[in-house]
Amino acid sequence: MSRISIYIYLFLLIGLDLGIKKIVSNILIPFEVVDFIPFINLYLTFNSGIAFSMFDFGVGVSSYILLIIGILIVTFLFNQLFEEDRKDAQISYILIIGGALGNIIDRAIDGVVTDFLHLYISNFSFFIFNPADAFITIGALLLIYSEFRKGFNGQKSNN
Repeated sequence: MSRISIYIYLFLLIGLDLGIKKIVSNILIPFEVVDFIPFINLYLTFNSGIAFSMFDFGVGVSSYILLIIGILIVTFLFNQLFEEDRKDAQISYILIIGGALGNIIDRAIDGVVTDFLHLYISNFSFFIFNPADAFITIGALLLIYSEFRKGFNGQKSNN
């Protein structure tokens, strides 16, 4: 995949994530539950921590430390992406990097990440997330699948 294609896909993912977050922030009232689809409500909240609100100590130094750590991780992932030649793994890295950059940009603006998709079953609440989190999760799952496939194909050719 060419570098220009990679950057176009990243731009689209980041734009989609930030655009949806902006629209939702303008429409929803924080902490108000709005029925959306089965198993997912809309519930606007702002997270200064990381995934699943871990290390959410409020806006402050911890938020900016997480921002720096995120930038370092994205830098590493870019290196992995540009060394990768398998298209499925490249797509995985693009999803992960696009999601990470969406959340990094969101956090850089005001120290928090906008979350609004509340996953639940019956009375059990799983977590609240956003499109960037979904991109990261899907990318990670695809990357794991890609690595298993690569390992399996490698074993098959060695026998």
